[in-house]
Amino acid sequence: MVLHTSPFPSSFLSFIHSLSWALIFPCFWLGDRLLASFLPTTYEKRQRSDDPCYFQALCIIITTPIYLALLVSSLPFAFIGFLVWSPLQAVRRPYIYSRLEDKARISGAKLLSEWKATSSPKSFCFGSANVCLLPDSLARFTNLFNTQARAKEIGRRIRNGASRPQIKIYIDSPTNTSISAASFSSLISPQGTDVTHRAVNMGMKRTTSMEYKVEHSGENSNEEGKDEKNSGDMEQGEDACIIRISGEDSCHISDTEPDTISGHINVACLAETEPDFQKNETSNHKHREGDGGSLDSCSTSRESLIKGRVADGATDQSSMNNRLLYKASIIKKAAARKKKQTDDILDHDISAFFPANLDFLCLQEVFDKRAAEKLKEQLHYYFEYILYDVGVYSCHGCCVFKFLNSGLMFASRYPILDATYHCYPNGRGIDALAAKGALFVKVQVGTTPQDQRIVGYVSCTHLHALSGDAMIRCEQLDLLLQWMSEFRKFTSSSSAANPEELVAFDVLCGDLNFDNCSSEDKLEQQHTLFTHYKDPCRLGPGEEKPWAIGTLLDPEGLYDEEVCTPDNLQKVLENEDGRKEYLVYPTSKNHCPNHKGRKVPLKGNGRRIDYMLYSEERLNMEWKEEIEEYSFITQLAGLTDHVPVAMRLTISTGEEES
Repeated sequence: MVLHTSPFPSSFLSFIHSLSWALIFPCFWLGDRLLASFLPTTYEKRQRSDDPCYFQALCIIITTPIYLALLVSSLPFAFIGFLVWSPLQAVRRPYIYSRLEDKARISGAKLLSEWKATSSPKSFCFGSANVCLLPDSLARFTNLFNTQARAKEIGRRIRNGASRPQIKIYIDSPTNTSISAASFSSLISPQGTDVTHRAVNMGMKRTTSMEYKVEHSGENSNEEGKDEKNSGDMEQGEDACIIRISGEDSCHISDTEPDTISGHINVACLAETEPDFQKNETSNHKHREGDGGSLDSCSTSRESLIKGRVADGATDQSSMNNRLLYKASIIKKAAARKKKQTDDILDHDISAFFPANLDFLCLQEVFDKRAAEKLKEQLHYYFEYILYDVGVYSCHGCCVFKFLNSGLMFASRYPILDATYHCYPNGRGIDALAAKGALFVKVQVGTTPQDQRIVGYVSCTHLHALSGDAMIRCEQLDLLLQWMSEFRKFTSSSSAANPEELVAFDVLCGDLNFDNCSSEDKLEQQHTLFTHYKDPCRLGPGEEKPWAIGTLLDPEGLYDEEVCTPDNLQKVLENEDGRKEYLVYPTSKNHCPNHKGRKVPLKGNGRRIDYMLYSEERLNMEWKEEIEEYSFITQLAGLTDHVPVAMRLTISTGEEES
């Protein structure tokens, strides 16, 4: 299968398409801005609360006629452009494949080495997030705004989190053999700043507060161009640096110094007139004392928050980035534990950062094409291979006119071999205006010593969203399984007589728009999908594991101080009362609809509608697949109304030494 690097088969059609869209865009943009002016977010309302009551009305009275006049004048051009644009969609390809030719731009440091499937196990890390990158007026229905700036910031946060050094710290305690939540994200640079030289020369010293000094070589420029150029100099090992601390030392670990300055970007504290989300970040965003979390207790080891710390009064950004103090998170493990047993509890945590060495990323609701371009450019500093602008437009391939694409995006550090997209034909209502569907990808992750290709399958989807439409979602799940099977069969080059390739994993990620607790989602909970794919967070239909939490945030509280930074949102989600305040909970006949500040007791930990599933069917019989870690990520706090999830999957070839 040939991967499509352009949306049209010829440059002439691409030119005609660009010309037609240029005629449509002014009308689209003016309509979007006109509608957005009537839909303020809660953050904007708070910002304007001190203004006279007539000020906002006066602004609307002045701007609305201007927008309307310009909109009407642009309609004839938009109509002409639409007449050209719509027929072109019949020959448009269903995705755009982007491969970074200049590998020096990849901030994942050293390029991935070829996996030879020898004695040592191999782990792969998967991430999934619904980023809500809709046109600005539509995003405001979920209390989000400034889509273009959010897209750029989301990309920066993801690559900053994934490209940091990976350090695992274990506490071997003779008095406690319980397994706390493991963190594979032990070091982080300040968010919002592109610290390009990470751990070039790392010297670590043991102290009572578990602080490690990281020295950076070279200077970091504030200018985007210089920063992007230097990002290729970073080096990050594939293997984690493991530090073990004896039980007697673990009893004296404390965190006595508050963080003075944090680089976290608080979107709720920035005006919309600062679309770059990067202005005056060090002066505007400071952490309250105690935000770092305490390391005294093993129960708080899930708070693996690592903050860049600098001395008070530092004003020069380059000097701040040259030398940073890091606090490492602590993972408590049994002293005798040398190999994870099958009956061990799954390592899990609520992390403020995306996992280090993130290999695959599945995104949903990347509907806006300009935002997709900005997000792609940021992700390309870490991921070499990206599929974006996935889906169809107009009536091509679907019975209902599609104004938006599927919103799916896939990023990988491993080469993409094949990809295909299918559109769900049974969308209804407002959901039918988007080409929701499924993206299936085949990647190459290594070769055996006998030169057999080792591949993996990743599927990304976004199901029907409207409540009460359980049958539609079940039909889409049926199609999903059918399309998966067809894709595996069509792209497979193996047979019993000629095993040319080995399958290492089969993972499904996406926003399925149903949870495992709501009474109205019983049909979806019992679907055969869960007999073919395993859900690490699920015990059975209607029954979650105790540590699983909801992934859908209450939109009304997105900009509250308690949750508008990754650190604060992490702390809220680790607390049962906090979850009840800021997560959307499953509905039932006995519970009132979700609203902030309610007093009705609720069961569970919130609606988990973002899933990450894996299958062991049709994998190599001699290999063993094991979930090493499952994480709920708060790094996109204030940028989306979903909580991203991540999973680390380890493949053992069966040849490792005992």
